[in-house]
Parts: sequence; structure tokens; C-alpha cells
Amino acid sequence: MAVQTGLGEPRGPWFVSPELDPDGRTRWDGPGSGRESGPRWRGRLLAALGVVLLSTASGAAAGGWVASRDGAPGETAASAAPVPAELVTAAERTVPGVVSVLVGGGGRTGASGSGFAIDNEQHIITNDHILAKGGDGSVTVELPDGRRYAAEVVGREARSDLAVLKVPPDAGLSALPLAKPNSTRVGEPVLAVGSPLGLAGTVTAGIVSALNRQVRLGANRHTAVQTDASINPGNSGGPLVNARGEVVGVNTAIATIDGNGSIGIGFAIPIEQVQQTADTIIGKGG
Repeated sequence: MAVQTGLGEPRGPWFVSPELDPDGRTRWDGPGSGRESGPRWRGRLLAALGVVLLSTASGAAAGGWVASRDGAPGETAASAAPVPAELVTAAERTVPGVVSVLVGGGGRTGASGSGFAIDNEQHIITNDHILAKGGDGSVTVELPDGRRYAAEVVGREARSDLAVLKVPPDAGLSALPLAKPNSTRVGEPVLAVGSPLGLAGTVTAGIVSALNRQVRLGANRHTAVQTDASINPGNSGGPLVNARGEVVGVNTAIATIDGNGSIGIGFAIPIEQVQQTADTIIGKGG
């Protein structure tokens, strides 16, 4: 059964591929116990190299034949489609306004997530569940350039899973533009920006998979934007932006199969709700 869970504390980028030793060298472990003997694995290696050489030769021949038909001699077709220029521009505009949010003492007693600036007064949007998981401890905001500021909690709303923070004016964060209400469309490209697993300034791409998706976070139900842009623990509170660099939602949850990690389905609070809640909180809290 698929369930939706909130995203919170980064678990750290310490994962090691099972095919590598801790020092990064390739293992030659066989399917049985112990390592394979020298002649056996050397034979497999030579066979694999033969396949690679054969594939390389045939690929070069095919490439030369295609080039001779479709272009000048010696030219080869592009192996990958170019990255859309508008997404590159959107990422460049977005990253400077996205921060890491650190709550409490770190480790099991704290929590981490993301946030972004929404105005020139240095108000920052994030998820309420990050603050709740941090045990209502002190909140620190880390900027893209590494500077850290103690943040004021302007206000929180658990029902919408949103909170507003504020940092001093000299932080100089760039406010991100917000998309117009009801302008988001299924199929349009989007970027998720934040600090997954503690890796600040991470950008991943996908599309809007669905709108008005009903999901549950804790005791509350939400109407969310669904996306296949890769989001992971630590992305919570970060922006989901369109190709124009406009925020269309706040990354808040992922779907899992029996609680076992991300399966490429994420959810964001729609910008219409974010704007309304932020205006209310800032109006009350200053």
C-alpha cells in the first residue's frame, strides 16, 4: 500500500555502492563465499573486454556510416539531447534564494530541511513539520554561500504544514517569484530545489504529474501538486519551480511503498495555498 510521508532530517551522503569497497575500488567478489581465484576472474575480465572492444568497433563503424549519410565525414550525431536552456536559467535564478533550515541540536534531537525567500524583507517559507520534528528548538538558516543566521519564527500553521521564518536584512536573500494562481499545467517541466540528504543547492528536474492530488500528512489532508522530480529527505520546505523560475509549490511529501523510500512520486503544497497562508502569518506576526 502506498503511503505519503513528510520529508525531514537528511540522513547524510554516506551511502557506499555494494559493488565497491569503502575506498572506492571495485570488488571482485563472486556469488559464493570468498573472492574468485585469479585465473577465473581474469578470464571473465578478458571476455568482458572483448565484448567492449567489439561493441566499440561496431559502434564506431555505425557512427561513421551515419555521419557519411547525414553529415560531413568524421562528424558524429549528438549522443544526448541538450538540456533546455530555460531550465538552466531557472536553476540559476532559483538557487540563490534557497536555504537550508536547521532546527534543534542536530542528529536525533534535531531536524533539517529547506526553505526559500518570498520577499525583500527576508521572510522565508518552510514546512511546519521540520520545526515540529526539531522539538521546537532554535532555528538556524544556512545561506547558499555558507553564512548562518539565527532565524525568528514569525508564525506556524500545522494544518497547512507551512511556517514562516525571518532572518536579518544583511542576509540579502533573493526573493523567488511566485507563479500566478491556477497557472500550473500538467506536463510542464519543473525543478525541485533544496538540500536532500544535506546536499545544499541540489536541483532535480521532472514534470507536473497531476494537480489537485489528495494526500494525507499526519492527521491532515492536503490538495497537492504531484511531480516526478526527484525529492528526498531534506527537500522539505524547498521550492518546486517552473521553467520560468516561478514557484508553483512547496515540496512537502513523497509516496512510498510500505514506507520503504522514495518511488519517484512527490507532492508539493500549491502556490495558491502557500501565498494565502504566508500572507496571513506575516500579517499577524510582522
